[in-house]
Amino acid sequence: MKKIILIIAVLFSSIGVFSQEEITTYYLIRHAEKVKTDTTDKNPTLNNEGIKRSENWVKILSDVSFDAIYSTDYKRTKQTAKFVADSQKLQILGYDPRNMFDEAFQYNTKGKTILIVGHSNTTPYFANKILGVEKYKQIEETNNGNLYIVTVIGDIKTSTLLKIE
Repeated sequence: MKKIILIIAVLFSSIGVFSQEEITTYYLIRHAEKVKTDTTDKNPTLNNEGIKRSENWVKILSDVSFDAIYSTDYKRTKQTAKFVADSQKLQILGYDPRNMFDEAFQYNTKGKTILIVGHSNTTPYFANKILGVEKYKQIEETNNGNLYIVTVIGDIKTSTLLKIE
């Protein structure tokens, strides 16, 4: 899996050699598996499977050097992001899923490589906002393994969806 991501990163990087535009790359994932014992808890933490998945994201994304990591303000998204953030010595920045990909966010992330951790409904929606088209549907509740990679070079926007088990 690391080889696939590395190949994609090299391909996207090589595009920049032929372009004067800055390359912005967004990696978007949903939070890992959460505790489901208390249905009244709207802000659960990760369960053991989620912790293992978060540790696996570190391995999968180890060849990617992030400039920033963003998460919604929930325990499960912050915990998922923390593993990668700690491995790259980065702080986790917040974003509001009701106001994603606004002008300020675009300005602050332009020309950078960014990890965004969200939810089953916000992650594909965020990818669609970046792309400017509705390409991806909401993630099933049992799916915590999608990795969306969206690259922006000037007006050209491309994306890839990898399904990580």
